[in-house]
Amino acid sequence: MASLNHLCYCNNTKTTFLPNLSSYTKLFNNSTTFSSSSSSSSKFTKLRLKCVPSASTSSKSTTNNNNYISNHLHNSFDSSDSISTIETTLEKPLKIGIIGFGNFGQFIAKALRRQGHGVLATSRSDYSDYCQQHGIEFFSNVDKLCEEQPDVLLVCSSILSTETVVRSIPMHKLKPDTIFADVLSVKQFPRNLFLEVLPPGFGIVCTHPMFGPESGKDGWTGLPFVYDKIRLDEGSQDQKCDQFLSIFQQEGCRMVEMSCEEHDRHAAGSQFITHTIGRILSHLNLESTPINTKGYETLLQLTENTVSDSFDLYYGLFMYNVNATDQIENLDRAFETVKQKLFGRLHDILRKQIVERVPLQQGGPPGSSREYNPTPYFLPSAGKMKGLSSFAIPPLSVSHHHIKDGVASVQSEENLLPSPR
Repeated sequence: MASLNHLCYCNNTKTTFLPNLSSYTKLFNNSTTFSSSSSSSSKFTKLRLKCVPSASTSSKSTTNNNNYISNHLHNSFDSSDSISTIETTLEKPLKIGIIGFGNFGQFIAKALRRQGHGVLATSRSDYSDYCQQHGIEFFSNVDKLCEEQPDVLLVCSSILSTETVVRSIPMHKLKPDTIFADVLSVKQFPRNLFLEVLPPGFGIVCTHPMFGPESGKDGWTGLPFVYDKIRLDEGSQDQKCDQFLSIFQQEGCRMVEMSCEEHDRHAAGSQFITHTIGRILSHLNLESTPINTKGYETLLQLTENTVSDSFDLYYGLFMYNVNATDQIENLDRAFETVKQKLFGRLHDILRKQIVERVPLQQGGPPGSSREYNPTPYFLPSAGKMKGLSSFAIPPLSVSHHHIKDGVASVQSEENLLPSPR
């Protein structure tokens, strides 16, 4: 039986392409769009595909896994076009084990099942009822799951628990060519962990769907899926990895091949900053108002989306991404820069008002030979402004008192303040 992914080769145009065959049952009545850039005279756009056995010329041909797909033409060709068969390489559905079957594990499992693959799951909590309803095999512990020898083992645990989970996996019960994958929001950490813990023959691919159950609830079309092939042999392991990644491509994801280092650098400046701003806003207890702007509604939505994730996730983004500390410091410096601009401008306005409304006095008090130049305000320079407290009136010393008849009297505070305009 053909699998969902059919690698087709067109003899006329010498082009390989992947028809979108959504399920086995629709195989005989499915249309797919194909355009060839390598052919200067491609006049067809659609092929009606039908899977038929290849002709057997000897008993040995029965071991051949190749079938042919015949084209039922719908005015897509001229009669002179000679394309009549497309060869397809058959692929067996994958058996994928998921370790950590929380919200995100369930979210990913739905796509795996949609694409016709077998799904096994294990988790600390009991999800046997859920799995039974969705055609998934649930195992009470990882040992029993590994005895089923899945083709791909997908780690969907939290960042903080990943090392404990991976080190507890009974590697000896798995096939020697098992592929390990993860969906963590950081990438260098799981890569290094896999390379340290896994046997040399195991394949490794690090992935990160840049979306979740909330942002991907209406479909995955156009959403980025980052992956990095760390260690794969050139045989069946590489083919199975491509088959695994094609699941997300078939779901409409925008596939982005990127190194783990580059991913973490970008994620610290985007995902981690987003979570940080959302966490900060959550402490302001923002509420909706009758006059919300679009921008304010965006901030409310950001806060809601952020706090819906556990703090452990946010802490993991900080703890296990080497770039996160730099972003915290950058954010702090940026906030200080904004405050400096605000209070610096306010400082200049107040000083101008003071100079204009309260002229400086020349000369000392009566009977004094020294110069006396009282300054009613001692404003710091704009560069030293830290906040509104910088504008507090300092206590007046005796040198700021008026001397009359040998008695010191404090100058009235209201005389120091500029008159309102």
